[in-house]
Amino acid sequence: MYAYIEGRLAEKNPAHVVIDVNGMGFLLHISLNTYSKIGHEEKCRLYTHLVIREDAQLLYGFADEGERALFRQLISVSGVGANTARLILSSLAPAEVAEAILTGNTPVLQSVKGIGGKTAQRIVVDLKDKLEKAGTEVEKLDFKHNTLKIEALSGLTTLGFNKNLAEKALDKVLNKHEGTLSVEDLIKHALKIL
Repeated sequence: MYAYIEGRLAEKNPAHVVIDVNGMGFLLHISLNTYSKIGHEEKCRLYTHLVIREDAQLLYGFADEGERALFRQLISVSGVGANTARLILSSLAPAEVAEAILTGNTPVLQSVKGIGGKTAQRIVVDLKDKLEKAGTEVEKLDFKHNTLKIEALSGLTTLGFNKNLAEKALDKVLNKHEGTLSVEDLIKHALKIL
């Protein structure tokens, strides 16, 4: 029904934003990925998806059309609702979700709170062919780099570090060393930063 909403950002928090369009405020539920992409812009455009339930009409907003397309693919899977899809896109970057689906890496999907083994397998089975047909290319993703990062991030969060801080530290280390490290070395270098 609504393709996108563009206007002044009246309110912003990690779960939702309110966009003022000529005096009318639209509440859009967002992922953490979209939250970080919005930044501190005064004016923004979010691509939307409307979910109509018996008890509510909810509008979801996305920073780009790719994230919205992935959200729509996720909610097409039996047992994955809009809130679960938003949680997946908050926990993992859209490229990480696509990579996990295309490579059948269910442990990455299971790392999201509330996603069990059966649901992760169902997501992979239902969406792998759809993503391939949609033109999501595996070659564009650096598997070695991402796999190292995911494993190191898992290790750091297990040690009790904040996921976002650990991810930033890992990015710094990976940019400095250009993928020449093992998972163990990557964690050691990240620990020095943390």
